[in-house]
Amino acid sequence: MKLKSALGLGMVMAMIFFAPLMAAEYVIDREGQHANVNFKASHLGFSYITGRFNDFEGSFSHDPDNPSASKVSVTINARSLDTNHAGRDKTLRSEQFFEVAKYPTITFESTGYVAGSGGGKLMGDLTIHGITNTVTIDVKHVGEGPDPWGGYRSGFEGTIMLTASDYGLPEWVGDIEISLNVEGVRQ
Repeated sequence: MKLKSALGLGMVMAMIFFAPLMAAEYVIDREGQHANVNFKASHLGFSYITGRFNDFEGSFSHDPDNPSASKVSVTINARSLDTNHAGRDKTLRSEQFFEVAKYPTITFESTGYVAGSGGGKLMGDLTIHGITNTVTIDVKHVGEGPDPWGGYRSGFEGTIMLTASDYGLPEWVGDIEISLNVEGVRQ
């Protein structure tokens, strides 16, 4: 009986001691609109078109004591592209650009993270328009802690500059700036 109690106590102590060494799992909070994926692209060199993707989901793991163990997975519904102009959105979803009937999703799967001063670099495979490229996203940890509803949250922001032609989009589109704000609810 004493052996079982000692083993049980030892297992509990090990779980308490080693639990902080494990990365916490989070689901991106889309229900509360605490996340967004925005973009900005030049319009003929005269101004900018801005927009967002309204429908996406994802998850990430985060361990502040071991940031290199972080992982991110995001899937964006390409049909949810929204530039606040119905005609332009229809054109952008068409065969001329994103071909959403053929390529309904945009995905990102992380492959690594390198911490730096005030932020870090998140590397991964980004697939747009059926073409996958390895990219690096500059990220900053905004903060984390308990929320008023009894949960625990962690938030990040990130930016990346993409070249449209790298993803089979028209070359004249040029560079596209993507900005991300992500808040996750710990599971």
